[in-house]
Formats: sequence, C-alpha cells, structure tokens
Amino acid sequence: MEHALLPWALDGVDLGDAVLELGPGPGVTTRLLAARAPALTAVEIDGTLAERLRGKGFDVVRGDATRLPFADGTFSAVVCFTMLHHLPDPAAQDRLFAEARRVLRPGGVFAGSDSRVSLRFRLYHVADTMTPVDPDALPGRLATAGFSDVRTSVNPRAFRFRATRAA
Repeated sequence: MEHALLPWALDGVDLGDAVLELGPGPGVTTRLLAARAPALTAVEIDGTLAERLRGKGFDVVRGDATRLPFADGTFSAVVCFTMLHHLPDPAAQDRLFAEARRVLRPGGVFAGSDSRVSLRFRLYHVADTMTPVDPDALPGRLATAGFSDVRTSVNPRAFRFRATRAA
C-alpha cells in the first residue's frame, strides 16, 4: 500500500487542505494520508474499526459513506481505497459518488482505487460483500453523479480514478 498502490492512486492528485477518506477499514491508508494532508477526516461504518482509529492524529466519524454527516462543500478532496466493492450494490456505490460530490468544494477532487476481479479477489470475498466496480463503466457513473474531468486507468490487479467537482 505505502510503496505501490497509494502512490499510484494519488499520482498527480492535489489533496488540498481538508481531506475526507471514506471507508478506511483498519486505517492502513489513513495513517499514510495523515502525513500528506493538513487536515484529515475518516468516515468508517464499522464501530470497532472506527474506535481503533481514534487518537491517531486525525478526525474519525462513525458513519455511512452513502449518507455523509457533513455540509456541502466541506472538503478539498474525498478519497477511498479498495472499499467500493464492499458496498452492497451498485446503487449504494452511486449514492457514495453523489455524496462525495456534494461534500467536495467546487474544484475539489474525488480520487481512489479498487481491486479488479480475479480468482484471488473472489476467494478473499467468499464470505464477504463483493460488488465489483467495472472500471470501464465508472467514468459514466461519476459523470452522472455530477463530476467532470473523470479519468480512470487500470493495472493487472487494480484500477484508479479521479474526478473533479466542477467550479
């Protein structure tokens, strides 16, 4: 994560001064983001995981990324890493996209990554929620949510995305 995925996912992304991370889970990326962002807030739905993240130098909110408890235009960047596939269905993913856009400032960036479907990916999620995101369809879905300048790219194991809330 530290040397490959996160640098690749955020290559060329200006996070600005107020970053929101959606679904950090155990916080592997959160700790790395905290060193890059002047102000970081993490939203985690799992109460146990949220509690474990507290007191690490960033704000932690227990909440649902499809119903964010923040005012419009609060953040300069919204990010999420390997969590979109944990949402129960594409409609929930689309609600997350709409919420990410809502809480971004005009000109703010939504960026992140997720896994591509493979045998290993399927095996990791045998007893877990797995709603893969099609990286080819993602630009259209983000545009529908109101983003502009949508870009995606893939590697053999993952895809990354970035999009801007229009000014």
